[in-house]
Amino acid sequence: MLWVMAVATASSLPRGSFGQTAGSPAPTAKGYGVDPNLVKVYQPGAFWPLTFNPGQRRVATVLADAIIPKDDLGPAASEVGVPAFIDEWISAPYPEQQRDRPIILEGLGWLESESQARFKKGFAQLSNEQHRTICDDICFVDTAGPRYRKAAVFFSRFRWLAAAAYYATPEGWKAVGYVGNVILQQFDGPPPEVLKRLGVTQTVA
Repeated sequence: MLWVMAVATASSLPRGSFGQTAGSPAPTAKGYGVDPNLVKVYQPGAFWPLTFNPGQRRVATVLADAIIPKDDLGPAASEVGVPAFIDEWISAPYPEQQRDRPIILEGLGWLESESQARFKKGFAQLSNEQHRTICDDICFVDTAGPRYRKAAVFFSRFRWLAAAAYYATPEGWKAVGYVGNVILQQFDGPPPEVLKRLGVTQTVA
């Protein structure tokens, strides 16, 4: 839940014109209100029903890990809950999230169809190299061919959400070297020569 609130404050990328995926009606749940308990730890689905079916969740997991794989800097995207975040994001009953909903759902469906057309297997069953051949065709909206433009809009939005979620976690902070508000060195007070010039005597507690 805190992920949704944090990521929603960031700027968004342009969206395409995907239609609503059949069989996935928009949520009718109300929002969480204006004053959620920020101390409590909420689980995905605590505020509104989630959207992904098992197949969509598998594709989203594999794609998230293809975008942010496990390496020496940190765990893979799925290991810190990025697919669950994206599911919760597109399930939230707010305008921005609802604009993203059809983009993500149709995009996941396109990945599955494209995988079957190219390799006769679902996206989750492809090799890393096969994932790469599909993703290379849709990785940038400006360079994608006409056939891949809508899929490229999806990929750009999914990548943005995955990165925003990942780097809002402690593991993501560590990967980029963010340490937050920590004491970098012990402060023992002003130097004696400064205190002498000011005519101040330092008192040790």
